[in-house]
Amino acid sequence: MPRSAALFALSALLSLSCTDSRQSPDRANPTPATATEPEPPMLSQRGKVEIKTRDGKEYLLDVEIASDDPSRARGLMFRRTMPEMAGMIFVFPEVAFHSFWMKNTLLSLDMLFVAADGTIIGIVERAEPKTTTGRAVEGDSKYVLEVNGGWCAQHGVAAGDQLSLMGMYDLR
Repeated sequence: MPRSAALFALSALLSLSCTDSRQSPDRANPTPATATEPEPPMLSQRGKVEIKTRDGKEYLLDVEIASDDPSRARGLMFRRTMPEMAGMIFVFPEVAFHSFWMKNTLLSLDMLFVAADGTIIGIVERAEPKTTTGRAVEGDSKYVLEVNGGWCAQHGVAAGDQLSLMGMYDLR
């Protein structure tokens, strides 16, 4: 092998083993590389949520239940689609102030913050995907329901409406 070819091969080998210091420090949660990668699997715990508006409309949603730390931490990250009448309900062990970010979330979401008795205390509408801005409402909640961005406005769902967990948990 000519000397110049050997030096080129050695240079290429060395560059493969070096880490680029300009890479993002957050390599633990990379976004999917291509659109051909499969969707992350849905949570195995599933149920139904009913929302009753003050003007008498009722909506039944199929939801995934995020009721432990790992499922709450993962949430809807890396999902590219969600059916219109679907969502994810976050169930927390206690009533408290809750805030969410959208760093690895690819969908715009509406976030309904719900008191222990099922009253929607506030809604963050159309949360921007892939951002680290904290999103919350004033007041403490026990549950947070995430649905597609714009869903609440489209269906007339607002603070003060009622949410029922269809036998999953007691609202009290």
